Amino acid sequence: MSGAAFRYARAADPAAAVTLGAAPGAAFLAGGTDLLQLWKAGVQAPAQVVDISRLPLATVAAEADGLKLGALARLHDVAAHPDVARDYPLVAEAILASASGQVRHMASVGGNLLQRTRCVYFRGGEGLACNKRAPGSGCGALEGENRQHALFGGSAACVATHASDLAVALVALDAEVEVLSAAGSRRLPLAELYRQPGEAPERDTTLAPGELIAAVQVADAARFAGRSTYLKVRDRASFEFAVVSVAAALVVAGGRIAEARLAAGGVGTVPWRLDAAEAALVGQPVGPDAFAAAGAAATEGAQPLAHNGFKVELLRRAVVRALETVGGQA
Repeated sequence: MSGAAFRYARAADPAAAVTLGAAPGAAFLAGGTDLLQLWKAGVQAPAQVVDISRLPLATVAAEADGLKLGALARLHDVAAHPDVARDYPLVAEAILASASGQVRHMASVGGNLLQRTRCVYFRGGEGLACNKRAPGSGCGALEGENRQHALFGGSAACVATHASDLAVALVALDAEVEVLSAAGSRRLPLAELYRQPGEAPERDTTLAPGELIAAVQVADAARFAGRSTYLKVRDRASFEFAVVSVAAALVVAGGRIAEARLAAGGVGTVPWRLDAAEAALVGQPVGPDAFAAAGAAATEGAQPLAHNGFKVELLRRAVVRALETVGGQA
Protein backbone atom coordinates (compact mmCIF):
# COMPACT_ATOMS: atom_id res chain seq x y z
CA MET A 1 0.00 0.00 0.00
CA SER A 2 1.23 3.52 -0.79
CA GLY A 3 0.31 6.65 1.12
CA ALA A 4 -0.92 9.99 -0.11
CA ALA A 5 1.22 12.10 -2.45
CA PHE A 6 3.53 14.75 -0.99
CA ARG A 7 6.06 17.36 -2.05
CA TYR A 8 9.72 16.46 -1.58
CA ALA A 9 12.57 18.82 -0.71
CA ARG A 10 16.17 18.10 0.26
CA ALA A 11 17.59 20.53 2.80
CA ALA A 12 21.00 21.93 1.85
CA ASP A 13 21.86 22.96 5.41
CA PRO A 14 20.24 23.10 8.88
CA ALA A 15 18.93 26.65 8.31
CA ALA A 16 17.13 25.54 5.17
CA ALA A 17 15.80 22.48 6.97
CA VAL A 18 14.06 24.44 9.72
CA THR A 19 12.62 26.87 7.19
CA LEU A 20 11.24 24.07 5.03
CA GLY A 21 10.10 22.14 8.10
CA ALA A 22 8.03 25.04 9.38
CA ALA A 23 5.63 24.78 6.41
CA PRO A 24 2.17 23.42 7.31
CA GLY A 25 2.09 19.64 7.15
CA ALA A 26 5.85 19.22 6.75
CA ALA A 27 7.73 16.22 8.11
CA PHE A 28 11.47 15.58 8.39
CA LEU A 29 12.95 12.45 6.80
CA ALA A 30 16.22 10.95 8.06
CA GLY A 31 16.44 7.12 8.03
CA GLY A 32 12.73 6.81 7.32
CA THR A 33 12.29 3.62 9.35
CA ASP A 34 9.22 4.98 11.15
CA LEU A 35 7.90 7.73 8.86
CA LEU A 36 7.60 5.41 5.86
CA GLN A 37 5.63 2.86 7.89
CA LEU A 38 3.25 5.56 9.09
CA TRP A 39 2.87 6.97 5.57
CA LYS A 40 2.18 3.59 3.97
CA ALA A 41 -0.42 2.79 6.62
CA GLY A 42 -2.14 6.13 6.09
CA VAL A 43 -1.54 7.13 9.69
CA GLN A 44 0.59 10.12 8.73
CA ALA A 45 0.12 12.07 5.50
CA PRO A 46 2.72 14.87 5.25
CA ALA A 47 2.09 17.58 2.71
CA GLN A 48 5.86 18.02 2.35
CA VAL A 49 8.74 15.72 3.24
CA VAL A 50 11.99 17.48 4.06
CA ASP A 51 15.00 15.21 3.51
CA ILE A 52 17.64 16.00 6.15
CA SER A 53 19.67 12.82 5.69
CA ARG A 54 22.69 14.61 4.21
CA LEU A 55 23.04 17.34 6.82
CA PRO A 56 26.29 17.36 8.85
CA LEU A 57 24.61 16.17 12.05
CA ALA A 58 26.04 12.67 12.47
CA THR A 59 28.73 13.32 15.09
CA VAL A 60 29.55 10.66 17.68
CA ALA A 61 32.19 12.10 19.96
CA ALA A 62 33.33 11.94 23.57
CA GLU A 63 34.05 15.51 24.62
CA ALA A 64 35.40 17.09 27.80
CA ASP A 65 31.90 17.56 29.21
CA GLY A 66 30.39 14.28 28.04
CA LEU A 67 29.11 12.45 24.99
CA LYS A 68 27.69 14.22 21.93
CA LEU A 69 25.44 12.31 19.55
CA GLY A 70 24.41 14.02 16.36
CA ALA A 71 20.74 13.56 15.56
CA LEU A 72 21.61 11.89 12.25
CA ALA A 73 24.11 9.44 13.71
CA ARG A 74 23.02 5.91 12.84
CA LEU A 75 22.19 3.70 15.80
CA HIS A 76 24.67 1.04 14.67
CA ASP A 77 27.49 3.59 14.55
CA VAL A 78 26.67 4.87 18.04
CA ALA A 79 26.60 1.42 19.63
CA ALA A 80 29.83 0.39 17.85
CA HIS A 81 31.75 3.55 18.76
CA PRO A 82 34.60 2.65 21.16
CA ASP A 83 34.00 5.67 23.43
CA VAL A 84 30.33 4.76 23.80
CA ALA A 85 31.06 1.09 24.43
CA ARG A 86 33.70 1.95 27.04
CA ASP A 87 32.22 4.90 28.94
CA TYR A 88 28.50 4.78 28.10
CA PRO A 89 27.70 1.05 27.87
CA LEU A 90 24.13 1.69 28.98
CA VAL A 91 23.54 3.61 25.75
CA ALA A 92 25.12 0.86 23.64
CA GLU A 93 23.12 -1.89 25.37
CA ALA A 94 19.83 -0.05 24.86
CA ILE A 95 20.56 0.39 21.16
CA LEU A 96 21.57 -3.25 20.69
CA ALA A 97 18.28 -4.30 22.30
CA SER A 98 16.40 -2.26 19.68
CA ALA A 99 14.87 -3.48 16.41
CA SER A 100 17.20 -5.49 14.14
CA GLY A 101 20.69 -5.03 12.75
CA GLN A 102 19.28 -3.89 9.42
CA VAL A 103 17.09 -1.24 11.04
CA ARG A 104 19.93 -0.04 13.30
CA HIS A 105 22.05 0.58 10.20
CA MET A 106 19.36 2.93 8.84
CA ALA A 107 17.68 4.47 11.89
CA SER A 108 19.00 7.75 13.27
CA VAL A 109 19.32 8.90 16.88
CA GLY A 110 16.84 11.73 16.40
CA GLY A 111 14.35 9.58 14.56
CA ASN A 112 14.52 6.88 17.21
CA LEU A 113 13.81 9.39 19.98
CA LEU A 114 10.84 10.75 18.01
CA GLN A 115 9.35 7.43 16.86
CA ARG A 116 5.67 7.12 17.51
CA THR A 117 3.86 4.57 19.65
CA ARG A 118 3.28 1.00 18.53
CA CYS A 119 -0.30 0.98 19.91
CA VAL A 120 -2.42 -1.19 17.61
CA TYR A 121 -5.24 1.35 17.68
CA PHE A 122 -2.90 4.10 16.51
CA ARG A 123 -1.23 2.03 13.82
CA GLY A 124 -4.34 0.16 12.77
CA GLY A 125 -5.70 3.03 10.70
CA GLU A 126 -9.30 3.85 9.84
CA GLY A 127 -12.06 2.22 11.83
CA LEU A 128 -10.22 2.04 15.15
CA ALA A 129 -10.77 4.68 17.82
CA CYS A 130 -7.53 6.57 18.55
CA ASN A 131 -7.32 10.12 19.84
CA LYS A 132 -3.64 10.26 18.96
CA ARG A 133 -4.36 9.61 15.29
CA ALA A 134 -7.82 11.18 15.05
CA PRO A 135 -8.50 13.59 17.95
CA GLY A 136 -11.96 13.13 19.39
CA SER A 137 -12.43 9.60 18.10
CA GLY A 138 -11.85 8.00 21.52
CA CYS A 139 -9.26 5.57 22.90
CA GLY A 140 -9.99 1.99 21.93
CA ALA A 141 -7.33 0.66 24.28
CA LEU A 142 -9.07 1.85 27.45
CA GLU A 143 -11.70 -0.87 27.20
CA GLY A 144 -10.10 -3.00 24.49
CA GLU A 145 -6.76 -4.71 23.93
CA ASN A 146 -4.38 -3.05 26.39
CA ARG A 147 -1.85 -5.72 27.36
CA GLN A 148 1.03 -3.61 26.02
CA HIS A 149 -0.21 -0.29 27.36
CA ALA A 150 0.94 2.11 30.06
CA LEU A 151 0.84 1.88 33.83
CA PHE A 152 1.99 5.48 34.26
CA GLY A 153 1.20 8.81 32.62
CA GLY A 154 -2.02 7.79 30.89
CA SER A 155 -5.22 9.79 30.68
CA ALA A 156 -8.83 9.30 29.69
CA ALA A 157 -7.72 10.18 26.15
CA CYS A 158 -4.70 7.87 25.70
CA VAL A 159 -2.76 5.09 27.43
CA ALA A 160 -0.25 4.27 24.66
CA THR A 161 3.36 3.55 25.65
CA HIS A 162 6.45 5.26 24.29
CA ALA A 163 8.49 2.91 22.10
CA SER A 164 12.16 3.98 22.23
CA ASP A 165 14.73 1.91 24.13
CA LEU A 166 17.42 4.54 23.57
CA ALA A 167 15.24 7.23 25.13
CA VAL A 168 14.92 5.21 28.35
CA ALA A 169 18.70 4.93 28.73
CA LEU A 170 19.26 8.59 27.87
CA VAL A 171 16.57 9.80 30.29
CA ALA A 172 18.26 7.74 33.03
CA LEU A 173 21.53 9.53 32.24
CA ASP A 174 19.94 13.02 32.29
CA ALA A 175 20.64 13.63 28.62
CA GLU A 176 19.76 16.94 26.98
CA VAL A 177 18.73 17.71 23.41
CA GLU A 178 19.82 20.60 21.23
CA VAL A 179 16.93 21.88 19.12
CA LEU A 180 17.22 24.18 16.09
CA SER A 181 14.56 26.54 14.76
CA ALA A 182 14.40 29.66 12.63
CA ALA A 183 14.78 31.65 15.86
CA GLY A 184 18.06 29.94 16.79
CA SER A 185 18.85 27.01 19.05
CA ARG A 186 17.74 25.91 22.48
CA ARG A 187 18.68 23.13 24.83
CA LEU A 188 16.40 21.20 27.14
CA PRO A 189 16.43 17.99 29.17
CA LEU A 190 15.38 15.03 27.06
CA ALA A 191 12.69 14.22 29.62
CA GLU A 192 11.10 17.60 28.88
CA LEU A 193 10.96 16.84 25.16
CA TYR A 194 8.12 14.38 25.73
CA ARG A 195 4.51 15.17 26.61
CA GLN A 196 2.17 12.99 28.60
CA PRO A 197 -1.08 12.72 26.64
CA GLY A 198 -3.48 14.63 28.87
CA GLU A 199 -6.32 15.90 26.70
CA ALA A 200 -4.12 16.35 23.61
CA PRO A 201 -2.49 12.97 22.90
CA GLU A 202 -1.91 13.88 19.24
CA ARG A 203 1.04 16.00 20.45
CA ASP A 204 3.86 13.63 21.39
CA THR A 205 6.51 16.26 22.10
CA THR A 206 7.07 19.87 23.07
CA LEU A 207 8.65 20.65 19.70
CA ALA A 208 7.13 23.52 17.75
CA PRO A 209 6.51 23.18 13.99
CA GLY A 210 9.81 23.37 12.12
CA GLU A 211 11.97 22.62 15.16
CA LEU A 212 14.67 20.05 14.48
CA ILE A 213 16.69 17.98 16.93
CA ALA A 214 20.34 18.60 16.08
CA ALA A 215 22.13 16.64 18.80
CA VAL A 216 21.89 14.83 22.11
CA GLN A 217 24.33 15.67 24.89
CA VAL A 218 25.00 13.25 27.73
CA ALA A 219 26.85 14.77 30.66
CA ASP A 220 29.94 12.81 31.66
CA ALA A 221 28.57 9.48 32.89
CA ALA A 222 31.77 7.42 32.87
CA ARG A 223 31.37 6.95 36.63
CA PHE A 224 28.45 4.61 35.85
CA ALA A 225 30.33 2.57 33.25
CA GLY A 226 31.27 -0.25 35.59
CA ARG A 227 27.79 -0.65 37.07
CA SER A 228 25.08 -0.23 34.46
CA THR A 229 22.71 -2.42 32.48
CA TYR A 230 19.73 -2.29 30.17
CA LEU A 231 17.27 -5.09 30.84
CA LYS A 232 14.54 -5.59 28.23
CA VAL A 233 11.70 -8.06 28.77
CA ARG A 234 9.86 -8.77 25.51
CA ASP A 235 7.64 -11.37 23.92
CA ARG A 236 10.35 -12.64 21.57
CA ALA A 237 14.12 -12.44 21.57
CA SER A 238 14.61 -9.89 18.77
CA PHE A 239 12.85 -7.25 16.69
CA GLU A 240 10.28 -6.69 19.42
CA PHE A 241 9.28 -3.76 21.59
CA ALA A 242 9.56 -3.87 25.36
CA VAL A 243 6.82 -5.25 27.57
CA VAL A 244 8.94 -3.84 30.40
CA SER A 245 12.48 -2.52 30.28
CA VAL A 246 14.78 -1.03 32.91
CA ALA A 247 17.87 1.14 32.56
CA ALA A 248 19.90 0.94 35.77
CA ALA A 249 23.18 2.56 36.82
CA LEU A 250 24.85 2.87 40.20
CA VAL A 251 27.84 4.52 41.81
CA VAL A 252 29.00 2.57 44.87
CA ALA A 253 31.43 3.87 47.49
CA GLY A 254 32.43 2.01 50.62
CA GLY A 255 29.81 -0.64 50.03
CA ARG A 256 26.97 1.89 49.92
CA ILE A 257 25.05 3.32 46.98
CA ALA A 258 26.23 6.89 46.44
CA GLU A 259 24.19 7.55 43.29
CA ALA A 260 21.44 5.69 41.46
CA ARG A 261 19.78 6.11 38.07
CA LEU A 262 16.69 4.15 37.08
CA ALA A 263 14.26 4.56 34.20
CA ALA A 264 11.71 2.22 32.67
CA GLY A 265 10.26 1.55 29.25
CA GLY A 266 7.09 -0.25 28.20
CA VAL A 267 5.22 1.08 31.23
CA GLY A 268 4.81 4.82 30.61
CA THR A 269 3.34 7.12 28.01
CA VAL A 270 6.81 8.69 28.02
CA PRO A 271 10.20 7.23 29.04
CA TRP A 272 9.54 6.85 32.76
CA ARG A 273 12.11 7.95 35.35
CA LEU A 274 11.82 5.94 38.57
CA ASP A 275 12.58 8.75 41.02
CA ALA A 276 11.13 7.06 44.10
CA ALA A 277 13.13 3.91 43.42
CA GLU A 278 16.32 5.95 43.06
CA ALA A 279 15.64 7.68 46.37
CA ALA A 280 15.13 4.31 48.06
CA LEU A 281 18.62 3.23 46.99
CA VAL A 282 20.83 6.22 47.78
CA GLY A 283 22.78 5.80 51.02
CA GLN A 284 21.85 2.15 51.42
CA PRO A 285 24.24 -0.80 51.52
CA VAL A 286 24.44 -2.70 48.27
CA GLY A 287 22.29 -5.77 48.68
CA PRO A 288 18.89 -7.44 48.48
CA ASP A 289 17.14 -5.24 51.03
CA ALA A 290 17.91 -2.05 49.09
CA PHE A 291 17.03 -3.69 45.78
CA ALA A 292 13.71 -4.96 47.13
CA ALA A 293 12.83 -1.50 48.46
CA ALA A 294 13.64 0.03 45.07
CA GLY A 295 11.50 -2.55 43.28
CA ALA A 296 8.54 -1.79 45.53
CA ALA A 297 9.00 1.97 45.09
CA ALA A 298 9.16 1.59 41.31
CA THR A 299 5.53 0.45 41.16
CA GLU A 300 4.07 3.21 43.33
CA GLY A 301 1.29 5.05 41.53
CA ALA A 302 0.84 2.39 38.85
CA GLN A 303 -2.63 2.38 37.27
CA PRO A 304 -3.07 -0.97 35.54
CA LEU A 305 -5.77 -1.61 32.96
CA ALA A 306 -7.84 -4.75 32.45
CA HIS A 307 -5.12 -6.72 30.65
CA ASN A 308 -1.77 -5.26 31.76
CA GLY A 309 -1.87 -5.69 35.52
CA PHE A 310 0.88 -8.29 35.24
CA LYS A 311 3.25 -5.45 34.35
CA VAL A 312 3.18 -4.17 37.93
CA GLU A 313 4.84 -7.30 39.29
CA LEU A 314 7.00 -7.63 36.17
CA LEU A 315 8.32 -4.09 36.65
CA ARG A 316 9.13 -4.77 40.30
CA ARG A 317 11.01 -7.93 39.42
CA ALA A 318 12.79 -6.30 36.48
CA VAL A 319 14.07 -3.49 38.70
CA VAL A 320 15.35 -5.98 41.27
CA ARG A 321 16.98 -8.13 38.59
CA ALA A 322 18.68 -5.14 36.94
CA LEU A 323 19.99 -3.95 40.30
CA GLU A 324 21.27 -7.43 41.15
CA THR A 325 23.18 -7.35 37.85
CA VAL A 326 24.79 -3.96 38.43
CA GLY A 327 25.26 -4.58 42.15
CA GLY A 328 27.40 -7.58 41.39
CA GLN A 329 29.56 -5.84 38.80
CA ALA A 330 33.08 -4.91 39.80
